[in-house]
Amino acid sequence: MTRIILTYGLISGLVVITGIIGNILASGGDHGSVWLGYLIMLVALSSILVGVKQHRDQALGGVITFRRAFLLGFGIATVASVTYIAVWEFYLAMTGHSFMDQYAAHALEAKRAAGVTGAAYEKAVAEMDAMRRSYANPLFRVPMTLVEIFPVGLLISLVSAALMRNPKFLPARSRPSVA
Repeated sequence: MTRIILTYGLISGLVVITGIIGNILASGGDHGSVWLGYLIMLVALSSILVGVKQHRDQALGGVITFRRAFLLGFGIATVASVTYIAVWEFYLAMTGHSFMDQYAAHALEAKRAAGVTGAAYEKAVAEMDAMRRSYANPLFRVPMTLVEIFPVGLLISLVSAALMRNPKFLPARSRPSVA
C-alpha cells in the first residue's frame, strides 16, 4: 500500500506542479489561469482513483472498504500535496521569489485597466503590499499553498472511496485462460 501511495502521490504532485508552472510561464509570467490550474489539479489527482482501483483489484481481490479506500486516497493526496509544495518552493527559490511581485503587478494593472483610481486604487496597492509581505513568510506561504491543492485531493479521495467500494464499479478485467 505504501508503494502505491508514494508512486501515485509523486506522479500526481509532479504532474500538477509541472502543469501549474507551465501555465504561469505560458501566460507570460503573470499568475496564469486559475481555472486551468484547478483543471490540471483535478486531472492529475485523478491518479487517486487509479491507485485505489489498482490496490483494490491487485492486492484485495476486487473488494475494498470505504475506510481503506479513503485512507489510501488520503495518503496519495498528502504525498501529492507535499510534492507540490516542495517543487513550488524550489521554483520560487530559483526565480528569486518574484512570483508575488509579478502577481501583484498584474492585479494592480487589471485594477487600473478597469478604471480604478484614487483612494480605491491606493487601497488596492496597500492590500497587494501586505500580501507581498505575508507571502514572503514561509509560515504563511506553505499553508496557503497546501490549501490550494489538498482540498481537491481530499474531495477526490472521498469520491474515489465511495465509487471503489462497489466491486461492480470498474471491475477488474479477467484474463482469458489459455487452453
